[in-house]
Amino acid sequence: MSVNYAAGLSPYADKGVCGLPETFNSPEELKVKVETLAQLIKESQYLVVHSGAGISTSAGIPDFRGPKGVWTLEEKGESPHFDTTFEDARPSLTHMALLGLQRAGYLKYLISQNVDGLHVRSGFPRDMLSELHGNMFVEECEKCGRQYVREKVIGVMGLKPTGRYCDVVRSRGLRACRGKLISTILDWEDALPDRDLNKADDASRRADLALTLGTSMQIKPSGDLPLLTKRRGGKLVIVNLQPTKHDKHAHLRIHGYVDDVMKQLMELLGLDIPKWEGPTVCESSTATSESNNDVKPPHAVTAKEKVKKDLVKEERKREASELTGDGSIKEETLSVKRERVDSPEVISEEK
Repeated sequence: MSVNYAAGLSPYADKGVCGLPETFNSPEELKVKVETLAQLIKESQYLVVHSGAGISTSAGIPDFRGPKGVWTLEEKGESPHFDTTFEDARPSLTHMALLGLQRAGYLKYLISQNVDGLHVRSGFPRDMLSELHGNMFVEECEKCGRQYVREKVIGVMGLKPTGRYCDVVRSRGLRACRGKLISTILDWEDALPDRDLNKADDASRRADLALTLGTSMQIKPSGDLPLLTKRRGGKLVIVNLQPTKHDKHAHLRIHGYVDDVMKQLMELLGLDIPKWEGPTVCESSTATSESNNDVKPPHAVTAKEKVKKDLVKEERKREASELTGDGSIKEETLSVKRERVDSPEVISEEK
C-alpha cells in the first residue's frame, strides 16, 4: 500500500504542493482532446510514457497529493483510506492499456515513479521499463546486481538488506554469489538506480512524444525528464486532474481520469486492452512469454562502448551549458538524489 510505503519513508518536511483542486474537461472537450492525442501517437516514431500515482488510484491504491492523497490527508491531520494491499491490487485499465500500446508497437519506453509493482505484474516487459523509485516486490544483490521479483512485498525500504542472499551460481559451477540482497525502494535522499535512470534519460532524449499520466511532476529528476523530449523538438502531452509544474510546456493538456482517457484512446487506435490473468513477469520485450524471477546484471562495458558513453556525456554537458530560463534542466539534476523539484510556488491553481 502507498500508505505503508509513505509511513516507511524517513521524515521529510517538504513533500510538495498537496490538495490542489481537480479540473475536469467536459465529455465533448475530452473526446476532442483524446482524438488529438490519438493522432499524435499515430504520427509519433518514438512514444515514451511517464506514469505516476494517479494511474493506480482506480486499483485501490491512494495517490499522494490528490484531494484524498496520503500526504494531503496527513497535512490535515486525517488518516488515508485504502481498499487493497500491494499483493491483492490488480493492474488498472491504464496499466493494461499501456501493455497493449507496447505490444502494438506504439509505446517504445515506459518511465514510472510508482513503487506498487503493477507495471511489472501486468506483464509489461522489464527491459522497456524504468522504475526510478524502486519496486516493492523487487530485491537486488548488492554484489552482482542480480534482481529478484517476488510474489510478496519485500517488506524493507531505503535500500536496506532484506535478510536474504543471492543464490546465483558463479562461472564454472563454483559456489553461489551469496551477496546480500537489498530492497530497491528509495528513501528521500537515496541515489536513483543508474541503470534505470540512464535508460530513462536516453529514451526521453530520443522520444518525439512524451505522454505523462497521473503525475504532477513535482519530484526531480523524474519530473524533469519529459522536458528532455521537449528540448529535442518533441511534444509533451499531460493527462492529470490537478495542475502540474510543466503545464506551460505542454502541447496538449487533458483533464480527465486516466482510465477514461486510455479507454477512449485504445478505441480510437483500434486496439484491444489485454485482459489481466494474474501476476506475470516478463523480462524481455522480445520474448512471447517469460516467467523467470531474476534479471542478469549489466554486461561488461567494452572499450568501444566506453568511448561512445564518453561522447554522449560530453554532448549532455554541452547541452546543459546552453539551457537557460524557464524549463531549463541542469545536467546534475538527472544524476543523483530523489528530492523535491522546486519551491511550492512553482505550481499554481488553474483559473
